[in-house]
Formats: sequence, C-alpha cells, structure tokens
Amino acid sequence: MAHTKSGRKRIRTAERNRVRNQAVKSRTKTMVKKLLTAIEAKDAEAAKAALSVTYKELDKAVTKGVFKKNTVSRKKARLAAAVNAL
Repeated sequence: MAHTKSGRKRIRTAERNRVRNQAVKSRTKTMVKKLLTAIEAKDAEAAKAALSVTYKELDKAVTKGVFKKNTVSRKKARLAAAVNAL
C-alpha cells in the first residue's frame, strides 16, 4: 500500500484506467469476432457491415490509448484483406 497521498491517488487512477482499458479491449475483441464469424460463413454483406463497425471500434481504442496506431493499422489491413477475399 502506498504511503503518500499522491501514491494512493496513482493507485486509484491506475485501477480506473485498467477497468476502462479492459472494457475497450473486450468490446474490440467482440467486434472482431463477429466479423470473423461473418467471414467464415461467407456472408459478404454482413462482413462488410461488420467491417465498418469494427474499424470504428478499433479507431476509438487508438484515441483512448488502449492500442498503438500501427497495431490497429495492421489488424485493419488483415481484416480488410479477409473481407475482400470473399
């Protein structure tokens, strides 16, 4: 346990950020999973719709600092390639 007032505040801040980051990561993983399910089902229309929603979610995660920009860029490129292969 932290002894200083600022140390205790940092613990509270870190916990709040951890919970938020966990929620954002979970939401993005869910969207990616829905997209991959649509791709496996060979449903091009559903995949394209899910792709735009997934892009939006991934971009939000970047602005919140949960993922790095290049990581999301790589994920988006791979997902787009999978959708275009349909």
